[in-house]
Amino acid sequence: MTLQRLLRFHTSLFLTLFCVTLFFSPQSVEAGDKGFKPIFDGKTLDNWDGDPRFWSVEDGAITGRTTKDNPTKGNTFLIWQGGTPGDFVLKLQYKIIGHNSGVQYRSFRLPNAADQWRVGGYQADMEAGDKYSGILYEERKRGILALRGQKTEIGEGKKIDVVGYLGDTNEIQKKIKKEDWNDYEIIARGNHLIHKINGVVTADVTDNDPEQRRADGIIALQLHAGPPMVVQFRDIELKELPAGDQTSSRDGAKKKVVLIAGKKSHGYGAHEHRAGCLLLAEALNNSGLDIETTVVTEGWPEDASVLDDADSIVIYCDGGGRHPYNDHLDELSKLAEKGVGMVNLHYGVEVPKGASGDAFLRWIGGYFEEWWSVNPHWTADYKNLPDHPISQGVKPFSINDEWYYHMRFQPEMKNVQPILTAVPPKETLSRPDGAHSGNPDVRKTVGQPQHMAWAYERPDGGRGFGFTGGHYHWNWGHNDFRKLVLNAIAWTAHAEVPSQGVESASVTVEQLEANQDYEKPDNYNPARINALLKEWNQ
Repeated sequence: MTLQRLLRFHTSLFLTLFCVTLFFSPQSVEAGDKGFKPIFDGKTLDNWDGDPRFWSVEDGAITGRTTKDNPTKGNTFLIWQGGTPGDFVLKLQYKIIGHNSGVQYRSFRLPNAADQWRVGGYQADMEAGDKYSGILYEERKRGILALRGQKTEIGEGKKIDVVGYLGDTNEIQKKIKKEDWNDYEIIARGNHLIHKINGVVTADVTDNDPEQRRADGIIALQLHAGPPMVVQFRDIELKELPAGDQTSSRDGAKKKVVLIAGKKSHGYGAHEHRAGCLLLAEALNNSGLDIETTVVTEGWPEDASVLDDADSIVIYCDGGGRHPYNDHLDELSKLAEKGVGMVNLHYGVEVPKGASGDAFLRWIGGYFEEWWSVNPHWTADYKNLPDHPISQGVKPFSINDEWYYHMRFQPEMKNVQPILTAVPPKETLSRPDGAHSGNPDVRKTVGQPQHMAWAYERPDGGRGFGFTGGHYHWNWGHNDFRKLVLNAIAWTAHAEVPSQGVESASVTVEQLEANQDYEKPDNYNPARINALLKEWNQ
């Protein structure tokens, strides 16, 4: 039984096209920066305290400068006077010429120091060289807590365990511009600390030492003792977050994943939300990872407190105007601000314009927009996969599904990493223009690559994932198709994705038949499904 014949069989029985009203508001796509406040006015050093011999404002930037004739004896700092933030996201641009500098956070003034501008504590490092930019260093305390490209956990007695790698340090260095402006982002939430330069995560640290770690403290800018140097900072913005240890999965407890299954939909073998969620949940529970799952059926949970301690929320449902999230945007936004991961599968990536669409851009980086995106059934050939935790252990594959494409993404794909990319055939746009079937904008892209799955790293450190496949329930029996989604769920929950991916046993026909919402039709033939599984997973 060929894949094409099988899909014609199920399409003829169960395919229903939904026309839902969505519109796009281009003015609102930048809503991801909501909540940030500038802490430097671009003109003066008001609300900053530092040694006036070294600090000034030049060309709209805070400027620290030492010279041969005007050196600093010991590291000196420019200290923000606006508070002692605990959980926050700090964004700024920096440029450095010569030597070393850094941004102090959750820090403290040193007692009995040579002057009042000496500071200790966590530091997001930067330098003119090639080794230390992006590391987490602790000034006057424990020293280096994570080198560039490392994910570490810190135990008592400065015990540092490298638990993962974010990328090659030399490759990360290539993304950093010499003697030019770079974007720096610091995320501190509970005992979880993340550094990013130019959108690339450079250090990820979980500080599990209750005696040494700090929950809040001052923000300061460093001017290093030693050779002459110039460092500048501009566009400094702070977003304070609700207090609490939000991303450490409750101090070592298992990561909690809540899967929300939508209501009955298309018929046997398609949009089987409950059966699909139960299958994914069982695979995660048996994966050997520190993940526990809860499956909610029939849409939004009656008791929404089940989401309060979630590390990631998965939604697999009918979307558009019927999407369960439309009536709960405020609740979900609060969870997202706490770093909770978001995974949206198939029709669950589609919501109406305005508040819902803007929220999806903030949470998962993109969504299906009516009169922009399309929903054809076609065989996508995923020949190449990116170097990303979600694609670990996943081999290139080809499979037929209702692969939506031409999503509405964050402007310039900022912080969006395509995961599944293929070139849809021209025939996918053979239908007349319509809300879902085609439009002038997508027809201009014929022959161009399109993204059917993507990862999104939110500015506050949370993670999102969108996946447009999943119409055919049988596709969960494809080992690589399923592994990719399991990897993504683990990644959004901030669980460590194994190098070989999240392993799960091959799915049987009997497992795929279980828990479906509809009775088997008279002409259902399990031998066809079994042949397909063998073809896929041989």
